[in-house]
Amino acid sequence: MATLHVTVTMEGLRLSHDGQPELMVKRPAEQAHPVMVTVWKDTVQALDAGDVAAQWLSEAIGLPCRLVYMPHPEHDRRRQWQDLAFTNSFSDGFPVLVTTLASLDDLNSRLATPVPMDRFRPNLVVSGAEAWEEDRWAKIRIGGAELSLVKPCSRCVMTTVDQDTGVIPDRKEPLATLALFRKQEGGVMFGQNALVERTGTVSVGDEVKILEMQPSSTKRSRSL
Repeated sequence: MATLHVTVTMEGLRLSHDGQPELMVKRPAEQAHPVMVTVWKDTVQALDAGDVAAQWLSEAIGLPCRLVYMPHPEHDRRRQWQDLAFTNSFSDGFPVLVTTLASLDDLNSRLATPVPMDRFRPNLVVSGAEAWEEDRWAKIRIGGAELSLVKPCSRCVMTTVDQDTGVIPDRKEPLATLALFRKQEGGVMFGQNALVERTGTVSVGDEVKILEMQPSSTKRSRSL
């Protein structure tokens, strides 16, 4: 799956994979066939994207599968974290993952073979911060959006997969090294899970303003 390339368009998705022609998949209409799917412990209703997309993806991945769409995540998959209710779609647990380049640089300084940021599959990558400073952020503004950082993200074996080739160069790294200094209750942490408090347009290069931090921390600005 790491070698699949997906581009979001106004109509749906454009799928590409080495050795296969590109496929445009339109967003399923509301009257499309509904199916029940499970994301971890949540079973939710989704719309099937059709046999053509299913066949294309099954050939690319090598396993039978189907592509589905969640039209109304605002009520199709409501989740709860502590006392916070929020909306999520097909992502594991939270809608947004925030990381910083400085934290990756610190991790790579400890690794024999550095890894790129795409191993951690973040939504937003911030430059200009100190290493692990994101642990102290409570609320940030990027462009017109405001996010609350609510929980460090525990990392799994997907971080060992080269996202360009789908190959696992080292089954232990970067998790083994990360565990030496980032192991907490609940797992080995890299990045911060975030909730969207206010929607808005976010662009590369936008200033990142820290609106709230832990006590004794200082507000500063960063760049996306």
